[in-house]
Amino acid sequence: MGWLTALLALPLVGFVVLLAIPGRAAGAVRLWANAVLLGGLALAAPLWTAFDRGAGGYQFVERAAWIPSLGAQYLVGIDGISLLLVLLTALLGPVAALASWNAIAERVKEFYAMLLLLQFGMLGLFLSLDLLLFFVFFELVLVPMYFLIGIWGGERRLYAAMKFFLYTVAGSVVLLVGMVALYWQGGQQLGRATFELTELLRAQLPLETQRWLFWAFFVGFAIKVPMAPFHTWLPDAHTEAPTAGSVLLAGVLLKMGTYGFVRLSLPLFPEAAREAAPVLGVLSIAAILYGALICLAQQDWKRLVAYSSVSHMGFCTLGLAAMNSNGLAGSVLQQVNHGISTSLLFLLVGYVYERRHTRQIGDFGGLAMVMPRFAFVFAVAVFSSAGLPLLNGFIGEFTILQGAFVVNRAWAAAAVGGIVLGAAYLLWLYQRTMLGDLRNEANRELPDLTAREWATVLPLLGLAVAIGVYPQPWFAVLERPVLELAGRLGR
Repeated sequence: MGWLTALLALPLVGFVVLLAIPGRAAGAVRLWANAVLLGGLALAAPLWTAFDRGAGGYQFVERAAWIPSLGAQYLVGIDGISLLLVLLTALLGPVAALASWNAIAERVKEFYAMLLLLQFGMLGLFLSLDLLLFFVFFELVLVPMYFLIGIWGGERRLYAAMKFFLYTVAGSVVLLVGMVALYWQGGQQLGRATFELTELLRAQLPLETQRWLFWAFFVGFAIKVPMAPFHTWLPDAHTEAPTAGSVLLAGVLLKMGTYGFVRLSLPLFPEAAREAAPVLGVLSIAAILYGALICLAQQDWKRLVAYSSVSHMGFCTLGLAAMNSNGLAGSVLQQVNHGISTSLLFLLVGYVYERRHTRQIGDFGGLAMVMPRFAFVFAVAVFSSAGLPLLNGFIGEFTILQGAFVVNRAWAAAAVGGIVLGAAYLLWLYQRTMLGDLRNEANRELPDLTAREWATVLPLLGLAVAIGVYPQPWFAVLERPVLELAGRLGR
């Protein structure tokens, strides 16, 4: 068994073993699930040093026959882009599991089973180099996330879960139609039908074919990001999901859409992508500004963070719309940065909710007086999300703006407005919840961060500072695949 297959198999094996543990043994279930996910992180971490930054193409490639009659294979591998997202997924899995230790008291076995199945699906998507395999994992993640929201979510959990499922399935149907069409069109060009990505990249598709295939793929990936106007499922899903669900939804699942653009849409349909760049740019700016303005009107702490994801993911798609090396590298790094900073924000909101069972911003104020360590961590998360220099959010946004400025100065100017609005709503949130007098007596005896909670936030804090202070190692990992992609796009 190869390295990537072992990494992918671990949560699936953990899921199967978990099913054999008695449901009443909640402690054993928690220990097993946390151990499996932590083991996955231990298995994934050495990829960072083993990965050859100077080599082109994919590394650690493994293949096996799957459906030979269709030309479908079990084919996995990574380049610098997928490496970062695999490592992010491997980190956030155990963080989400540990954060749920006390929060989930009912149907514990089923909850952790869904987490393990979700981890399997997320890792599989970022490792897949076969389009049919990619689609299987793209769809698989919907099932555990649907149940995480629908069973362990808030009061409107069923509505939010159904909305999430219907939106994403609708996009997936259109994506599947595009993939089947690409399979036949690519087969005609290559002389044999295949789902292998590296083979399909050799197909010389006419522009007209590229156009409608690009837009079919666009619908599937834009809903997953989600780009405006396909974003309306996200705030409800985030708000109603349990803390672990919000962490993995923001930290990983949204990246499946942007990763789909980077891995499939842009390299497979380069001419159509260049034509569509103005549309992508305008929709990205709309998401940045709309999401930020909506945040200013929110009274629910978690819903504000949810709408901030719409705005911040707009920066990631703006970098893709630039289609040059700075924009693409900044987009991928900002996807990682968003996963770090927004996951940290959702963790902290979840910890407050466990203590007070309310997310209304007006119910708080002066928390720094009783929870000073929490207030410190929350400040770092806020400044990271706002793009303060020497924290991770800054370098990603700065690189994206560089790429956007070269292509369209109006895009860059509008995006700067989004950064200003982002700082406004995040600082407003911090001021109303952490600073001032302790207005609500119910908050006076709130305990500060526990050791377990520190264990979940410290890795994210460390990464936020490390990337912000010294981003060069991260850009070094991205250099080769980004230059190859930019070259394919003619930029």
